[in-house]
Amino acid sequence: MKTNPTLYCFALLILLSTACQTETKEKVDLAITNANVIHLETGEVEVQDIYILNGKIKAIKTAKSEQAFEVDSTIDATGKYVLPGFWDNHIHLRGGDSLIAHNKNFLKLFIANGVTTVRDAGGDLTPSVMDWKSQIAEEKLVGPTIFTAGPKIDGPNSTWAGSLEVQSDEDVENALDSLEKLQVDFVKLYDSRISAESYLKSIEGAEERGLVVSGHMPFTVTLGETIEAGMDGIEHLYYIMKGCASNEEEVTEKMKTGEMGFWGAMPALMDAYTDSVAQNTFNQLKENHVFVVPTLHIGKTLSYLDEVDHSNDPYLKYMGRGLVKTYEGRIRGALNASEEARESRKQLDAFFGKLAKSLDTAGVSLLAGSDCGAFNSYVYPGVSLHKELEAMVANGISPLDALRTSAYHGAQFLKQSEDYGDISEGKVSDLVILEGNPLEDITQTQKLYSVIKGTQVFSKEQLQQLLDSATLE
Repeated sequence: MKTNPTLYCFALLILLSTACQTETKEKVDLAITNANVIHLETGEVEVQDIYILNGKIKAIKTAKSEQAFEVDSTIDATGKYVLPGFWDNHIHLRGGDSLIAHNKNFLKLFIANGVTTVRDAGGDLTPSVMDWKSQIAEEKLVGPTIFTAGPKIDGPNSTWAGSLEVQSDEDVENALDSLEKLQVDFVKLYDSRISAESYLKSIEGAEERGLVVSGHMPFTVTLGETIEAGMDGIEHLYYIMKGCASNEEEVTEKMKTGEMGFWGAMPALMDAYTDSVAQNTFNQLKENHVFVVPTLHIGKTLSYLDEVDHSNDPYLKYMGRGLVKTYEGRIRGALNASEEARESRKQLDAFFGKLAKSLDTAGVSLLAGSDCGAFNSYVYPGVSLHKELEAMVANGISPLDALRTSAYHGAQFLKQSEDYGDISEGKVSDLVILEGNPLEDITQTQKLYSVIKGTQVFSKEQLQQLLDSATLE
């Protein structure tokens, strides 16, 4: 029997068409649809669908485009705004064994406030922190991704418990060996007792090993020396102010001889701020890719402890009595200070706000960090990161630039941009969905609709439950 060519071709077309229609679509765990996606690098907002598989962004498509995946669950984000999960780039997990449980409780507060990553800038709870870090990575514990410095490096008889005390080149090498063995994510230097020589040697040694290094700066060295040694990040603005003063070298020499102390140097440096010197310093910071952590919110909080009553702060109930007791030292210091010292501190706070704006205008990369933790009075985990963003905007920094100081710059600083920092294919799916547009109103960062942490999804109701479960009263 002869085969009809026309019928044969027709049957083949039907078979091919049917095969195409029944082709299995790739499965994904979650789709966030119709979202206003804020792309921090460009500042553009695009209405897009985000597809997530195994804790990573599988694809990003124009909203309402042809469905490319079989989706397990969907979040309709119509009218909502999506950002990378927030990073708090300066926290402390510390306070000794009696406060381990209090510090662990912080982890809930971070997630409840959309903070999916933290940079722990040195403490005395390293074994616990490393354990929490591992459990969070395996999603056995609810909390933010932790990048930690472990113990700080400082000089002999250092201020903070658990610090690695150095006073010779051999001590510095041993300290760095110890930090590498701990597999810390960066090195943190402190300035309470460290000598100028050990400080610069620590920076150089960390850089030689390929370790990111940040810290305070002893006033016995200049900011230029610090940058030239290879410092990656400057914590707080005291040290930037010193590098912007026309009398920096004079103050440095007086600090070396003991003729001047740290707080005594503040008025002299603030009065000697010189725009031409500052611009040179800003250029040096920018050219050497040095990040700066302004910590404006804690500066204002501590500067006004003598005027503001925090006894009814809603977040006190999450701190626990043991941790709140650590606040007493700073409170006593503020209340017992002379009227002149109080006024000087407030002038310094206002000055730092303007300095942060000048750094941003000059193109220096800022990092949003709250400095929350034991001993830092009334600066609360989670919510204080949002207060830091508000403080930046209040001092003239644009909402977009303020938002960049969190996840976008945080990932760059720690060399984690391959996995974090923006919303693009292949990145870890740490995301926040906001009710409103933070580019128009920075306080919208606190209006959380949902938080996605890897494969974990927290609705608004679940975030409230997490917050409620953190109560320690």
